[in-house]
Amino acid sequence: MIEAEQFVEAARARGFTWYAGVPCSFLTPFINYVIDDSQLVYVSAANEGDAVAAAAGAYIGGKSVVAIMQNSGLGNAVSPLTSLTHVFRIPVLLICTHRGASGVADEPQHELMGQITSDLFTTMRIPSETFPQDVNEIAPALERAQTYFAAESRPYALIMQKGTVAAHSLQNRALPVATRCAEIFGSFDTAYDSRDSRAHVLERIVALTQTGNWIVIASTGFTGRELYALADRPNHLYMVGSMGCASSLGLGLAMARTDLRVLVIDGDGAALMRMGNFSTVGTYAGSNFFHLVLDNEAHDSTGAQATVAANVEFAEIARACGYGQVARGDTVQAVVRFLAIENSPGPRFLHLKITTGTLENLPRPTTSPPEVLARLRLHCGNRA
Repeated sequence: MIEAEQFVEAARARGFTWYAGVPCSFLTPFINYVIDDSQLVYVSAANEGDAVAAAAGAYIGGKSVVAIMQNSGLGNAVSPLTSLTHVFRIPVLLICTHRGASGVADEPQHELMGQITSDLFTTMRIPSETFPQDVNEIAPALERAQTYFAAESRPYALIMQKGTVAAHSLQNRALPVATRCAEIFGSFDTAYDSRDSRAHVLERIVALTQTGNWIVIASTGFTGRELYALADRPNHLYMVGSMGCASSLGLGLAMARTDLRVLVIDGDGAALMRMGNFSTVGTYAGSNFFHLVLDNEAHDSTGAQATVAANVEFAEIARACGYGQVARGDTVQAVVRFLAIENSPGPRFLHLKITTGTLENLPRPTTSPPEVLARLRLHCGNRA
């Protein structure tokens, strides 16, 4: 058994200061120690996949990052682990507990995942080993992880067994206080067939985000592909997978780099998929976080099948979750006003209604995801 302090301080000495995760009773002393230290960042994510994506965003912003979770929630993280951190080559130190381990009495829901946890990491091509159970094992484990990061720039997992970390009581229970906006600005006044296209909106965004402190993160599907077709720039990131994770990735980057203005362009389908992250953004994000949902009430990239967005008030949800400035609209001028906001008590949100349809002969990015990531990190002032 080790003390939480022994691992966290050894990790801090190697640069790990940014954590995101979802709790597990095995992790309680570990998480408590991180939360109690004001020099460390801990983001309480809505689910494990958003924790991985937020950590990935913080890495883009120059942080060495840790994502922590219970193995029963590892399934929630499969998409960002296989289609974000693997594809873009983003090194995240994963700490995953081993509920349902062989020979350890546990609840029935942990039995199957307990049997397949190690195999699941192997299937995802993520090297794993047992989380250090003795103080002398800590430094070598961190050394192996960082050696792998240097060679492959992909996640490395430490699997924590029951009783590994001694108890540590939580002293700091305070969370950042969200400043909820008083009112929602704007309305929907344009008939569906008369609304702007996504390409028209993106054209204006490209024109308005050319300055050095703008970062534009485009959701997977037609949004990223159209942004690429209109302008392929170093301050762009095209989410080629991990649908729904653009907002959590943007959150991590915006927290790590408060000097940058981070614009996340979501689709309605992607926003619906991981709506829990609205609450995390509302709590942790600052005024440099801009969240735009382009809502055509359809999964446009897969044949324009209807989503349930016609029945969803995204702006009301954003306001309820603590966004500091919230608006709705259905013309490109709403985007112009949104991006021109200078002062906000917290993250900003715009729900924009658009039409379906895309550019003819829409290309796919030919710049590889690792190349996109490397140039974005250089644009942010971090090493490739």
